[in-house]
Amino acid sequence: MSVRRAEVFGFLGPNGAGKTTAVKLLVGLTQPTAGEAWVLGAPMGDLKTRQRLGYLPELFRYQGWLTAHEVLALHCRLSRLPRARWGEEIELALQTVGLADRARDRVSGFSKGMQQRLGLGVALLGRPELVLLDEPTSALDPVGRHDVRDIIRRLKERGTSVFLNSHLLTEVEQICDRVAVVDHGRVIAKGTMQEILGKQGAVRIRVGGITGESAALQPFGAFEVEGEWLTFRGLGEDRVPELVSELVHRGGRVYAVEPRQETLEDRFLELLKESDK
Repeated sequence: MSVRRAEVFGFLGPNGAGKTTAVKLLVGLTQPTAGEAWVLGAPMGDLKTRQRLGYLPELFRYQGWLTAHEVLALHCRLSRLPRARWGEEIELALQTVGLADRARDRVSGFSKGMQQRLGLGVALLGRPELVLLDEPTSALDPVGRHDVRDIIRRLKERGTSVFLNSHLLTEVEQICDRVAVVDHGRVIAKGTMQEILGKQGAVRIRVGGITGESAALQPFGAFEVEGEWLTFRGLGEDRVPELVSELVHRGGRVYAVEPRQETLEDRFLELLKESDK
């Protein structure tokens, strides 16, 4: 598994799969018991390499009496950035995350979304080549999630690589170039969104009054039944008229035919089921 330059890479998995542990290993906050990983060409945990990384943990808190500018200045000091660069770095971070007009406001008056943006600003100090984000939108409202997505897209345009650990699959589907799915500490799937989802979607048909055994529909592939709805996965569009004709022939009354593109959530659940077998 690798992350390319200027791409947004999604790291997915159920709770307890090891996502946060993996991120902590990559930034050097946890020591591995086995295995190895390389970050920007150096072994994980390398001190010099860590200066080229940005990291936003899932849980963080800044002192409420500090202003946004003071929080960033503190982390400039902790990052050992040259003092001459502080002003420029702080200004760029504030502009990137949309807090330039709140630089002198105390953190205690910030909303959750503003605090999250400030955390992103801290992660961007020093203009890192790789930014690792651990659940950056999990506690945000739709407006806050939209803002964070925009920031991630701007980072990509700037040439920054983003490693995104998230369980919000719709968010991942919108902004990630490639993804990896992990379960029980191992990668069970990886690739571009198209490679993960496949080219074929599904067809949902609402039909009533059908008679006869389901074996008659087996030539059209596996299907799921939920009330009056039948869902056929991987069925080509050219076979839909044939399927409808067969249903009518069996005495069915077809009320609706809905093409449905498989979502990342659908595929994610399928992968976990296959992994548990």
